[in-house]
Amino acid sequence: MELNREHFRAIIYYNFQRQLSQQECLAELLSVVGNEAPHQSTTFRWYGEPRKTYREIEASLKISKTSIQKSLHEELGVRKLVSRWIPHLLTEEQKAARVNWCQKTLDRFTSGNSKNVYSIVSGDESWIYCYELENKRQSAVWPSKVIRSRSVSKKMVATFVLKAGHIATISLNEQRTVTADWYTTICLPKVITELRKIDPERRIILHQDNASSRTAQKTRQYLTEENVELLDHPPYSPDLSPNDFFTFPNIKNRLRGQRYQSPEEAADAIKNATQEKSTVL
Repeated sequence: MELNREHFRAIIYYNFQRQLSQQECLAELLSVVGNEAPHQSTTFRWYGEPRKTYREIEASLKISKTSIQKSLHEELGVRKLVSRWIPHLLTEEQKAARVNWCQKTLDRFTSGNSKNVYSIVSGDESWIYCYELENKRQSAVWPSKVIRSRSVSKKMVATFVLKAGHIATISLNEQRTVTADWYTTICLPKVITELRKIDPERRIILHQDNASSRTAQKTRQYLTEENVELLDHPPYSPDLSPNDFFTFPNIKNRLRGQRYQSPEEAADAIKNATQEKSTVL
C-alpha cells in the first residue's frame, strides 16, 4: 500500500491525540516508513496545526488556496520567518529552557567576545526550490508581472557555517530525509575535512538541533571518534539555529525570482551565494 498525504496527516493526528511530542512522532514515522516519511518541517507544521487545514478554510470561506496563503502570510503576517516551523504552544518549562540556554551560551562565550566562538560550526538543512516566488517588496516594481507559484521541483541541502564564513554545503542526492547514516558517512566527514584543511589541529564545537539524526548513538559515537565537541541545543527550538534565522532567509531572499533548470542547479546557486556572502556570516 502506498501512503499519501492524507494517510500521513491521519497518522500524525493520531500521534497528536496520543500526546506524543513532535520529535517522538517524527521518530516513529521514520522507524516505520523511513525516507517515505514527510520532512521534519512538514511533520512539525501538521503536528502544530491539527485543528484547521487549508482545505477546511477553503471550504468554509469559499476562497482559493492562493487567496488563503496571501491573506495569512502577506496581509495578516502569520508567516514562517525561518526555514523551520517554530512550535506554536511551548510550555513554561520549554520557554524557560530556551532562555536558560541562551543565557548559558552568552556566559560561556562572554557575549560573543570569546575567541572560542571561532570554533563553533553550525549546521542545518533546508529545501531548495528550482523557482522561489519573489517576496512582496521584490515583486512590487512589476505590477504587470504574471504571478507564478513556487516550483515543486526541489532538493534538500545541508549548510554549515562558522563565524569566519561558509564551510560546506552538501546535497541529499538519493533521499529526502536526513538520517544518522547519511549524516555520519557523507555529510559530517565532508565538513570536518574542510575544517581540517584550514587547521588539522583546530578545535571544533558543533552546534546542531535535536533532530533524531543528530541525537542518534551513531552520530554521537562518530563525533567522539573525531574529537568534535557538541554544543547542546534547547528542545523544540529549531528557530535558534543561525542557518534558520540568518543564512537561509538571506540567501533565499537574494535568489528569489530566479528560475533554475534542475534541483542540482538550484543547490549549486545556494552554495555559490553562501560562499559569496560568507564575509558577513
